[in-house]
Order: sequence, then C-alpha cells, then structure tokens
Amino acid sequence: MDSQSRAHSARQVELLERAYDYVLQHGLTSLSLRPLAQAIGTSPRVLLFLFGSKEGLVQALLARARAAELEFLGQTPATGSAEDFASVVRGVWQWLRDKQHRRMLALWLETYARSLVEPSGPCAEFARKTVEDWLELLGGRQPAPLRRSRAGATERALALAVLRGALLDLLATGDEERTTATVEAYLSARVQARAPVHGR
Repeated sequence: MDSQSRAHSARQVELLERAYDYVLQHGLTSLSLRPLAQAIGTSPRVLLFLFGSKEGLVQALLARARAAELEFLGQTPATGSAEDFASVVRGVWQWLRDKQHRRMLALWLETYARSLVEPSGPCAEFARKTVEDWLELLGGRQPAPLRRSRAGATERALALAVLRGALLDLLATGDEERTTATVEAYLSARVQARAPVHGR
C-alpha cells in the first residue's frame, strides 16, 4: 500500500469513528450528510469520496456497530456444564443493562427495526445476522452434547428471546429492577426444569 492509500485509509477510519460517535448520539433515522460532516470536522464531499455514497457510509457504520457487538461476544467465557450456561446468560444481561451501553443498544434496536421494514435498504440483513451472532454465542457456551441437540437449539432460542425481550423493555422503560427480575425468573425456571444435557 502506497503512502497515499495509507493516508486515505487512515482518514477513512478516523472519520468513521467520529461518525459512529455521532450516530450513537443522534441515531440513523434522520442522518444527513451536511450536519454530520459539520459535526465531525469534514465535508459531505469528503465523506462521499471516502465511502462512495451515503448508503456506503451507513453500511460502514453498521459494520462498525456489529464489530463492537462481536468484540463483546468474544469476551464471554466458554462453559463446560449446563449449569454454567446460566452464568453466561446472566453475564450477558449484566452487560446489556449497563448504562454505558444504552446508546449503542438503542442504535442496534433502531438498525434492527430498519432492516425489517426496509429489507432492500442499507440495513438489509442486519437483523438476521445479529440473531445468528447471538445464537452462535449461546451455542458456543453450551456443553457439546447439548449444543448438537434439538433441546440445545431450543434452549438457545429461549434464552435469546428472554434477553431480547428484557432488553427492549429496559430500553423503553429504564426499569432495571423489573427486567433483571424477569431474566432471573427465567434462569430459576430453567434450573427447576432441570434442562437435559442430551437431546432426545
């Protein structure tokens, strides 16, 4: 890579990070290049040059948001027993309820919704990919026999549904006590049901 290409790439990364901080504050729904460019110290012309189009910029921002999500997912510990799965779910919820992550999660929710109502837009496939990311996380933290079974797939789907539902509730109401109690109730019910290690 020559010096000009490296400078181009470095400037693109720098502006992408600034733009990402901007959309965390303002969201994507009403994103306009002119106020964005002014806020991050550049011009619409430079943004179009670096990202090709507004859609290209939005796609780069979505990739940046997904990278942040995947970074977190990679930090969750692997487990060796069915009981440890509850610890992973509880750890994920603690991260989701952290106030420091609210803006990022609100952006995730906005993008998730847009990918459903605009399936051919720049957010296309975001919802499906993020579901796959989280199911992969949960599956990777199950004991191997359970991971390969139908029961394991059901357990992952149920855990994801509880976490996503509690998150939507938390973002809407800010009620940490009630939403955390909901997650804990799910985990308690799971223990009482003695989820099988092997699928049928």
